[in-house]
Amino acid sequence: MAKKKSGGRKKKSESIFLVCEETGDKNYALRRKPGGEKLKLMKYSPRLRKHTLHLEKKK
Repeated sequence: MAKKKSGGRKKKSESIFLVCEETGDKNYALRRKPGGEKLKLMKYSPRLRKHTLHLEKKK
């Protein structure tokens, strides 16, 4: 049985940060596939000790 060659490259995942909208702190780091809409999530902010809106920002 012959082996198949992998001609196409897969899209690599990119590293992104979730930045708190109120303080500007980078609280979370994620890896995800490129493309799609920017993330907007309610996450916990340790400095403010409450949940705030976090936006996606690349490195």
